[in-house]
Amino acid sequence: MDDSLTRTFAALADPTRRAILARLSDGPATVNELAAPFRISLPSISRHLKVLEGAGLIGRGREAQWRPCELRTESLAQLDDWLARYRTFWKGSFDRMDDYLGTVAPTRRKRSKS
Repeated sequence: MDDSLTRTFAALADPTRRAILARLSDGPATVNELAAPFRISLPSISRHLKVLEGAGLIGRGREAQWRPCELRTESLAQLDDWLARYRTFWKGSFDRMDDYLGTVAPTRRKRSKS
């Protein structure tokens, strides 16, 4: 597995980090704005942001004394490309299962009526 993909999966494994990404999908935000909905300390939020930044999921800008965070989509695009291969496989598998169940289900109904 690509090292950046490993970092992306590790970053997304935490619900707080996923919530931060969801908030950033609405636009850039400061650390204080990102921390507001959580009952954890600012240093804890900062650690989460470092993980997200290390995975390439967010970037930090600089506006005077503010360091707003923003969503970066490159790592998510790489993750989506990786998942697309498996999505195709699973869709095909589910389609084949659906076809199979369509052939088995009428037979089961006939037997249960007897």
